Amino acid sequence: MESYEFENLTITLDKEGASSFSKVSYPIRYGRFAEIKTPDFVFQYNLNGEIKYVQGRARRWPHPAEWLKRTVGDDWIYYSSGDYKGVFEVMGEYYFPCLSYSTNSVFSEKPFENETVIAATRRWETVIPELKGLTSRPLPANLKDFLTRVIENDAPRLKSRSRRLHRIIGRRVTVLPPDTRHVDYDVIPIMVADGCLYKCGFCRVKSGRDFTPRTQRDILKQIRGLKAFYGKDLPNYNSLFLGEHDALRAGQDMIVFAIEEAYRHFEFEKSYIRAPSLFLFGSADSMIDSKETLFELLNSFPLSTYINVGLESGDPTTLAVLRKPISAEKVRHAFTRMLDINRRYEKIEVTANFVFGSELPVGHLPSLFHLTQGKINPLSAKGAIYLSPLIGVKTKTEGSKREIVRRFKEVKVHSPLPTYLYLIQRL
Repeated sequence: MESYEFENLTITLDKEGASSFSKVSYPIRYGRFAEIKTPDFVFQYNLNGEIKYVQGRARRWPHPAEWLKRTVGDDWIYYSSGDYKGVFEVMGEYYFPCLSYSTNSVFSEKPFENETVIAATRRWETVIPELKGLTSRPLPANLKDFLTRVIENDAPRLKSRSRRLHRIIGRRVTVLPPDTRHVDYDVIPIMVADGCLYKCGFCRVKSGRDFTPRTQRDILKQIRGLKAFYGKDLPNYNSLFLGEHDALRAGQDMIVFAIEEAYRHFEFEKSYIRAPSLFLFGSADSMIDSKETLFELLNSFPLSTYINVGLESGDPTTLAVLRKPISAEKVRHAFTRMLDINRRYEKIEVTANFVFGSELPVGHLPSLFHLTQGKINPLSAKGAIYLSPLIGVKTKTEGSKREIVRRFKEVKVHSPLPTYLYLIQRL
C-alpha cells in the first residue's frame, strides 16, 4: 500500500480489503482497490480506475456507516444500515441496498431524495480536473498510471462501458438470484440460455421470450469478451451468474462447459477473494428433470453452487391468479427434490422463491406452511425460502409496505427454513 498527500487530496494505492465475504455490521471492502480522500468524501476505485464506492465524511452525510456503490451496470445503490437487527432479520444481511430504480422494495428509506446523496453520485467527477493538474507534475509511474485511468473513466465512458457489458452478454440482466447477496451481488454474468419456460402473467422482470439455449461457441465468445471487459479488475471477482432466467434448463453439457471455461479463463484460483461461487436460476420443471449426474458434477467443482427455483405458491388458486402454468403437485415435487439435494450435496444449496402480498388468495400462506412443515431437518441451515413482495396498486403506500414487513415477520417465525424477503436487483 502506498499513500500520497496533495493539498486537499490523499491518494492511496493498492489497498487490501477482506479476502472472503462475510456478514458484518460495519463497512467492509473486498479484494484490492485504490482510494482518493477529500475533506468531504472518500472515493474508492476498482483496479481499472472506475469509481465503485463513495462514502461521505461531512455532517450532512446521512450516516457514517453507510455508503454508495456503483455497479458495472452503471447503477448507484445506497447501502442503508437501518436497524441492524431488523435488517438482518428481514434480509439476512446487516445492510439493505436502496436502489435508484423501480423495484419491489418494501422499505421506506429514500436516500436518492437526499440532496447530499444525489450530490455524491456526481461529486466524484469534480475531482477529475484536480487529478489532471497533478499529472503534469513529476510523479511515480504507478501513481500516474492510476490517475490517468481515473481521468479516462468519466461518467460518459462508464455509461458506455455498461452498454458494452450488455452487448457482450446479449442484454441487461434484469434480475439476479437472491443468493447473490452472499457475494454482495458482485458476479460475472454469462448467458447460457435466453427466456424462460413459463412466461408467468404476474412477472415484470422476465423477457417474455421462449426458452432457447445458447451455443457453446456463443458462451466462449462471451467469456473472452468478459475477460477483456473486466481487465485489471478481474482478480476482484470470484463468482459467476449463469443466466438468463432458467439456466438449469440449459442442461448438463451446457452448464458444465460454461463453468469449466469460465473458471479457466477468469483464473478464479488467482482471485483476491477466496471461496468462489456459482449462481443460477431454475424452474420447477428443470429442478424435477435435471439428471443426478449434473448435481454430482456441480458438487465436484471447486466452488459453491446456489440454485434459486421460482415456485411462487403451492396453492392451485394462487397459481391460477398468478397465471403460472404449472400444477401445485409439480411445485411439491420440485420442493421435495430441493430438500433432497440440499441433504445429499455438501457444496450445493437450492433455495426457493414464493410470492408474498396482501392481495393473494387466502389459500396461499397455508399452502406454504403445509409444504414446509414436518419435512425439514431443523438443524439444517440450507435451503432458504425467499418471499418476493408483489407491489401492486394497492400496496404502494408506505402503510401497506409496513404491513407487508409485519406479516413477513409473522411468517418467518413459523418457517422451519431460513426465510427472507427477496429484493429484485439488476445488473
